[in-house]
Amino acid sequence: MAHGQEAAAAPLLLPSAPATPDAAPRRRNRFAFVCATLASMTTILMGYNLALMSGAQLFIREDLGLTDVQVEVLTGSMNLFMLVSILGAGWAADVLGRRGTLLLANAFLMAGALAMSLGSSYAALMAARFVTSVGVGFSRVVAPVYNAEISPPSTRGVLSSLLDMFVNVGILLSYVSNYALAGLPVHVGWRVMFAIGALPPAFLAAGVLAMPESPRWLVMRGRHGEARTVLARTSDTPAEADLRLEEIKHAVEAPGSSTGGGAWKEMLVRPTKSVRRVLTCVLGLQFFQQATGIDAIVLYSPLVFKKAGMSSNTAVLGATVAVGVVKTCFILVATLFSDLVGRRPLLLASATGTAVALASLALTLLCVGAPTMSVPLTMASVLAFVAAFSVGFGPLAPAYSSEIMPLRLRAQGTGLGTAVNRVTCALVTMTFISLADWITMPGCFLLYAGVAAAACSFVYTQLPETSGRSLEDMDVLFAK
Repeated sequence: MAHGQEAAAAPLLLPSAPATPDAAPRRRNRFAFVCATLASMTTILMGYNLALMSGAQLFIREDLGLTDVQVEVLTGSMNLFMLVSILGAGWAADVLGRRGTLLLANAFLMAGALAMSLGSSYAALMAARFVTSVGVGFSRVVAPVYNAEISPPSTRGVLSSLLDMFVNVGILLSYVSNYALAGLPVHVGWRVMFAIGALPPAFLAAGVLAMPESPRWLVMRGRHGEARTVLARTSDTPAEADLRLEEIKHAVEAPGSSTGGGAWKEMLVRPTKSVRRVLTCVLGLQFFQQATGIDAIVLYSPLVFKKAGMSSNTAVLGATVAVGVVKTCFILVATLFSDLVGRRPLLLASATGTAVALASLALTLLCVGAPTMSVPLTMASVLAFVAAFSVGFGPLAPAYSSEIMPLRLRAQGTGLGTAVNRVTCALVTMTFISLADWITMPGCFLLYAGVAAAACSFVYTQLPETSGRSLEDMDVLFAK
């Protein structure tokens, strides 16, 4: 297997120009950007498959006669099904490599999309949802790990935040698909929506094959020469490549640099003070990202807009497209400024903004009157919420979590954080309709606003700034 991976990587690695001591420093590394982009694009299918249900459920319910509970479970089940691959992704990433695991993810995504489009019963759809979820879980864990490990310190924030950019591109494409195909016959439209999702994985798999393997994984396998070649292509200067290689070798050779079962034991059984602090930051950040209710908006925005007085299905689906556009555009703020401003200020601004926007949305829905006033106010509150979420919590939670984990724990630690994220998301998405019936929809959003306020306090008191630091320097930062 190792020889196959080496051969696959060779076409990209061989053309590298030889570095010389007198070479002028590069301000930005384009090759690292290309690699991170290819890895991040795998998550387009995550966003597409998760959010597609927001509109498709309207037609699946009518075509197959599903109940409210079945729709709620089908919509949110992906987050629970993902736990299988999320918890196994660390092992797969260490055994197959980061690149090999991303290829496996694309295979599951293609199979799941085809199965979903052919489903003719609730049981068949749940089984197809499970297959898709395995691919989504692998890509959700391994893509941020790969991006963090391939990126030079100067642009790690930008390249790591690409992940959420592509998740939201997938969400936007799903909204456009919902809107564009809504006019097809009920029994055809939703199947075409899912079938479209089977095409991108084939092209993305070809892109992943063109990527080099993570230099940290190569060092973990003793392939130092290949790691040095990759680092020469993905560092800003030759001197930085040498420094990164030495730091990685030191981290791999350090006592306790175990992987697999040893990594789980170090995190969960005998964690050191620095590991406990890192886990607090990772698990807390991943929990708060979803507990603020972002997926309630992503998946159930049609219900929110109907509650505000928007009656036409076409108008509702058009409004969801606007949500997707705003959400995607505002991620650019985090992408462009996370290295300049820092992760912590953007996360603080994001938590504060989401708390205010959610409170505004709750009050607007509580005082619903004439649709001419309630609809635009609801739209404004929803757009403000997704904008605030997207400048910090959306792209920076997975990026921050991946970069602060020590190398020996990175794959498993990222998987654990992602598992907490997905369980929280499942609780939100699988209870939203029932909770809205119990405490009303405005009550739901007031609850989420309180969680966002708690998230602001957590970021302020617990999260140190990581911008500009090497990945191997994080142990020192969190040991303080």
